[in-house]
Amino acid sequence: MDAQFLHLGIGLLVLLAAQHAPAVLIPSPECQTQCGDVEIQYPFGIGDNCSWSPGFNISCQVQEDNVHKPFIGDVELLNISLIHSTIRVLNHISTYCYDPSSGLMETSQWMLNASSSPYRFSDVDNKFTVIGCNTLAYIMDSDRTGYQSGCVSTCNNQSDLVDGSCSGMGCCQTAIPKGMGYYNVSFDGGFNTSNIWRFSRCSYAVLMEAEAFNFSTTYINTTKFNDTNIGQAPVVIDWAIRDETSCEVAKRNQTGTYACLSSKSECLVSLNGPGYLCNCSKGYEGNPYVPDGCHGVTVGFLVLVISALFGYMIIQKRKLNQVKQEYFREHGGMILFERMRSEKGLAFTVFSEAELTEATNNYDKSRIIGKGGHGTVYKGIVKGNMSVAIKRCALIDERQKKEFGQEMLILSQINHKNIVKLVGCCLEVEVPMLVYEFIPNGTLFELIHGKNQALQISFSTLLRIAHEAAEGLNFLHSYASPPIIHGDVKTANILLDENYMAKVSDFGASMLAPSDKEQYVTMVQGTCGYLDPEYMQTCQLTDKSDVYSFGVILLEVLTGQEPLKLDGPETKRSLSSNFLIAMKENNLDPILPSHIKGQESNELIRGLAQLAKQCLDMSGINRPSMKEIVDELGRLRKLSLHPWVQLDVEMDTQNLLDGASTASFQIEGATTGYSTQESENLPMNPRSSYYAR
Repeated sequence: MDAQFLHLGIGLLVLLAAQHAPAVLIPSPECQTQCGDVEIQYPFGIGDNCSWSPGFNISCQVQEDNVHKPFIGDVELLNISLIHSTIRVLNHISTYCYDPSSGLMETSQWMLNASSSPYRFSDVDNKFTVIGCNTLAYIMDSDRTGYQSGCVSTCNNQSDLVDGSCSGMGCCQTAIPKGMGYYNVSFDGGFNTSNIWRFSRCSYAVLMEAEAFNFSTTYINTTKFNDTNIGQAPVVIDWAIRDETSCEVAKRNQTGTYACLSSKSECLVSLNGPGYLCNCSKGYEGNPYVPDGCHGVTVGFLVLVISALFGYMIIQKRKLNQVKQEYFREHGGMILFERMRSEKGLAFTVFSEAELTEATNNYDKSRIIGKGGHGTVYKGIVKGNMSVAIKRCALIDERQKKEFGQEMLILSQINHKNIVKLVGCCLEVEVPMLVYEFIPNGTLFELIHGKNQALQISFSTLLRIAHEAAEGLNFLHSYASPPIIHGDVKTANILLDENYMAKVSDFGASMLAPSDKEQYVTMVQGTCGYLDPEYMQTCQLTDKSDVYSFGVILLEVLTGQEPLKLDGPETKRSLSSNFLIAMKENNLDPILPSHIKGQESNELIRGLAQLAKQCLDMSGINRPSMKEIVDELGRLRKLSLHPWVQLDVEMDTQNLLDGASTASFQIEGATTGYSTQESENLPMNPRSSYYAR
């Protein structure tokens, strides 16, 4: 059954669109300042001439139980904060439920549009939350920004679930960007509850306040989550005076529409969308939007507060040092130090929290070079002038915390030209931070899908980069001890150095292959469009999961298309599905770009397509190993460089490569490596610095 989209007609849509000069600068004394339990503070108001502008109008409505509640348009208002410039409202929950009587999935999908209003969804306080046992839901902004993201939630049975844990088993969450004034929710038809409806009939998705959510296992087999607030959940919305774009412009406005009316107030630029905010000056509190609204705090009270704060800081500093020491021990710091002392020549640095804070200028936003599900990456300068990429990791489970020191020891010894070098780590924080070498020329994703048309990248260059990435993954699978499974292979995690050589990145601190073949991971993680379907079903991560994801990379190289198109029809969204259908019909023409069909040999195209097909086999046991992929790509590269030469498929790949070994792994005496040197068409100007998600 087609999804029925319900459009929410609220003041955040139409009535707020009127962003003209306010009718009055100060509210009338007769204006109502309370509705039910909610205090209505100016610039908000109830009634004519009581708010700053129509966008801040509040209606006080009587409900069936004779209780008064405030609304902005059709959305219930929970509270207003002048200090934080936020409001909390109730947002509708989108549902996707199986109806056993009809045998169809019933959908209620909500959208919310506040882009032409004073409001933007808070990227700090909210997360897109998805609940279900076989669910893939998407959140997207309007065409104006083109933002799209998704969140996968799976589980086999209720015993897999843990109260309070929202890590992909029964529940998942993802962040949103700044500036969102519109969002739309949809569910992927490939994931539904038709086969598990007796255990879990419904899936849910909603943008909601992160602090207001605590996952309960009862949300899976009951409708409790949707019933708690009658199908709604709280969401935090930032507001600002958006008549002017900056404080300077607003102050110069000669029409008398500057909003910071208190003489003891100051103007601040909005951090979420255009416009400005008003706050009381330091030492004052109250309402900065009305004359004389900010009142001074007494000197005696300030002295008392400062004294209490000083004592509190001393106590907290002592507690902080104790916590840091505990974190260091918990993450295996003592084990790491003992091994560093016993093994000479181990090039690995344990940084203090203070060192990395200084290296990133206190994690300044301008230093951010990448964000993703595994953490946020900052560019930093350590040891005077050494550029590094510092990753503040997302939360990890207790098992990973205990093994962190030992795993860092193993990862620190990887030395391969196609793998980003781990320089060091910081263990005295709750979630350990990793320090990698800095790679300057962006990612393979940018090289293939970037909008800069001036960069003319030859197909042989892309094939060479894919080959190098395969060599790096093969090294992790075959020569690390124990083997390392990447777990999130994608073009955005293949970095390009100053010579546009591939560097596999973001393989994490806890992706060591399980010693027990029956061991299962605690959550399904990865990136939509690259996820191994077998991994999605079994929750068992293997090296063949990386092979499937690499098959999607080969498709990107071959077709120039992104792995997932959320704006198209559901049947055409997946690049891998479209490719496999084309291969089955023996007709690749619709998905191949013209420059590939016109310039590359049919044998090369067929060979690369066949390799990708093998990688994308639904059964992992039928997929090739990364070693076999490396060998085949070596053969295909010779076809790209010298298409007039017929090659023997069984030719030794090592004979095709020039130069000496440039990689080694220094555990248990294992040593391996490759080196290639070719003349290719590379961009003349380096791309802007970027680091993998």
